[in-house]
Amino acid sequence: MSHRQAGRLAGVLFLAVFLLYGMGSALAPQPAGIALMLLNSAGVAAIGVILFRLLRQAAPRTALLYVLTRVTEAVLLGVGVLFLAGGNTSANNAVYVVAMVVLGVGSLPFCLALTRQIGTPRWFGVWGVAGYALLALGVVLEPVVPGTGVALAIPGGLFEVALGVLLLVRGWPADTPTSTPPAVAVR
Repeated sequence: MSHRQAGRLAGVLFLAVFLLYGMGSALAPQPAGIALMLLNSAGVAAIGVILFRLLRQAAPRTALLYVLTRVTEAVLLGVGVLFLAGGNTSANNAVYVVAMVVLGVGSLPFCLALTRQIGTPRWFGVWGVAGYALLALGVVLEPVVPGTGVALAIPGGLFEVALGVLLLVRGWPADTPTSTPPAVAVR
């Protein structure tokens, strides 16, 4: 699969996981809702794996951190769904908070790398950083200030939708830089 096609697949997955988790949450704890939420976890892990492949040459540490972030998020959300299927909504909610903090913090370097890797404007990467930081903050503040979780998730959610659309339309550039060129010694 080419870089462009892999980027488009990642874009589809960014959009799909939104729908899968949202529809699954609405239908849970019915079996269809549980299944959709588990599919979300698979999609989240797949995003991490695909973007690891695309980033590993140019930004190996960022690529590794991002795949670990997404796989950890996927596992945590999957465990939460199992709690939910067993009737333990409070455990599901607690695991969800941890998953969103992991996602929020772990995605910051990825957003900063976007400008260099796929040529997005600087403001787009800053939007991602702000959105993910606010997501993490919102889920932590939600028990103290009800409503902040949803309100502070909006910028990050809109960023993920925009990134999904961008990747779906453009894909990942085939000619992404592999690294910063070394300085040339002049004698």
